[in-house]
Amino acid sequence: MPETSDRKDDHIRIIEEEDVETSGTGFEDIELVHEALPEIHRDEIDTSVDLFGHELAAPIVIESMTGGHPNTTKINRSLAAAAQETGVAMGVGSQRAGIELDDPDLLESYTVVREAGPDAFLYGNVGVAQLLEYDVSDVERAVEMIDADAMAIHLNFLQEAVQPEGDVDARGCLEAIETVASELSVPVIVKETGNGIARGTAERLTAAGVDAIDVAGKGGTTWSGIESYRAAAVGATRQEHVGRRFRAWGVPTAVSTLEAASVHDTVIASGGVRSGLDVAKAIALGAQAGGLAKPFLSPAGQGTEAVVDLLETLRVELETAMFVTGSESVADLQRAEYVVLGRTKEYLEGQGRGH
Repeated sequence: MPETSDRKDDHIRIIEEEDVETSGTGFEDIELVHEALPEIHRDEIDTSVDLFGHELAAPIVIESMTGGHPNTTKINRSLAAAAQETGVAMGVGSQRAGIELDDPDLLESYTVVREAGPDAFLYGNVGVAQLLEYDVSDVERAVEMIDADAMAIHLNFLQEAVQPEGDVDARGCLEAIETVASELSVPVIVKETGNGIARGTAERLTAAGVDAIDVAGKGGTTWSGIESYRAAAVGATRQEHVGRRFRAWGVPTAVSTLEAASVHDTVIASGGVRSGLDVAKAIALGAQAGGLAKPFLSPAGQGTEAVVDLLETLRVELETAMFVTGSESVADLQRAEYVVLGRTKEYLEGQGRGH
């Protein structure tokens, strides 16, 4: 099995078996202000939201996780079928293996999502480092592979820096993103992979014409930590050490959501989002939707029903938060009052050189 494909299987195994969670999203410091007189009927709350002209039943995204190994086909089938049933969005993991390797079993791990979710909002995924090797037609192949409604370009340079075989040439990436954003047939989402996007980066991406920013901030799955486990398994002790050292590196998700939303009007908040209440907080901070990845992995192994059950729980939690903030719609929730406390407040107030 080729190296890229084996790496996908390693990642899933490590996420399932090892401690790859960090804390510090900042959501613990965000408190929505309770509305004791909401003056709305809970059953009439509308959780739908528009994303690139597609109506989602709820502002929830099953974040990019996997694909590229035969063992991941079942996972992606369950996730896509659940997205179809509940009307939420779903992304696939990096499609590099599907683009570069001529293997029908590998391709099925991606193509299965459109088969299982014929009407679902699905987005593809390529790494920004690959944009330096690909032209736009290669990215279009990734779009066609799953009949994608949008394409995510993921930023993962900390992960690459820890990987023994990582790609650490980050020169020219912004220009490559700008080219794809202007020429690709579908909207382009730029997403981090667990270390967040700071305001200045969000400004550069907005100027480059990207259609959405998925902040994927600090506080959830740590890819630095995952690569540390992989490095240990092959005896790469220095990379193992660096992976542990940078395990909790990044911009907290709540901070990154606020900052990205201040410069771009379509922001997805992910990175340690673990509940419908977290989704509600993210939307109050300016996001269009909240995304989760790791919480769906175990249910996806069980089957579609388990994924749907989790999605319904998230939706009920979100609806409850909307009800007790007097928010009849997602647009109302974006205007809900909130308070920023603790370390997150200090972070926002303390930014700048020498502060």
